[in-house]
Amino acid sequence: MRLKKRGLLVSALAVAGILTFTACSGDAGGNAGDAPKPETSSFPSGSTMAKLQKQGSITIGTKFDQPLFGLQGPDGTPVGFDVEMGKLIASKLGIPADKIEWKETVSKNREPFIENGTVDIVVATYTINDERKQVVSFAGPYYTAGQDLLVLKGNPDGIKSVDDVKGKPVCTVSGSTSLENIKQYTDNIITTDTYSNCLEPLRNGKVVAVTTDNVILAGLASQNEGEFEVLDKPFTSEPYGIGLKKDDDQFRTFINDVLEESYKDGAWAKAWEATAGKVLKTPEPPTVDRY
Repeated sequence: MRLKKRGLLVSALAVAGILTFTACSGDAGGNAGDAPKPETSSFPSGSTMAKLQKQGSITIGTKFDQPLFGLQGPDGTPVGFDVEMGKLIASKLGIPADKIEWKETVSKNREPFIENGTVDIVVATYTINDERKQVVSFAGPYYTAGQDLLVLKGNPDGIKSVDDVKGKPVCTVSGSTSLENIKQYTDNIITTDTYSNCLEPLRNGKVVAVTTDNVILAGLASQNEGEFEVLDKPFTSEPYGIGLKKDDDQFRTFINDVLEESYKDGAWAKAWEATAGKVLKTPEPPTVDRY
């Protein structure tokens, strides 16, 4: 696959983490095996689907540092459940996997990338909420996570629930719903651009916890076996959606149709079990919200 952004600067620690996760799970987040075969369909003239089909390629924003969902592999290609969802949508547009351009997308630039056309869609552990719906549209959800806390192995600070972090330092990512949620419990917050950059402050005691969605934390814990543990006390519900241009209702309906079809034909479960399912149990897919 082609990458719009290559040469991602990765610290020696992160590289070691990727290699550790690869050894544990087999492929640093998992590939679902053979990519979905592109299909030939007829789309309404002038629609986004018709444009992308004629173009023969699609640009998808995803994260490069989220084990299980979107993690840059040793060859530079992202792998994970979000990546497989992107491949599935592309295939239904008649676009093969090697014609996907993956654009690294972090929490704070997801809306700008959609608005300015840097990407066609964003599949990046992207929580659907009313504030974001003011500037982008969402298909899905395709998974429902819950915000939780990552602490040092053995929980030396004795954090039993989110209520225990009151006034204590916690790390999360700027521009994320996790940041807004944790503000209700503490104002002592360190922010970074990626969740993996929160691990060192946790290691050296600058923070007592890292907070974001439980599936992301589970991936980080698996990637760094023996160092961290997830509290397993989720305190929010985070429906993950696929971001696209606001009010592109035809495209949103198309993606929702693809998701629902994947629930029925097993493609969704196959993608999960080959990626996130290597660490987490296979859940029931959520009901698509055709708002």
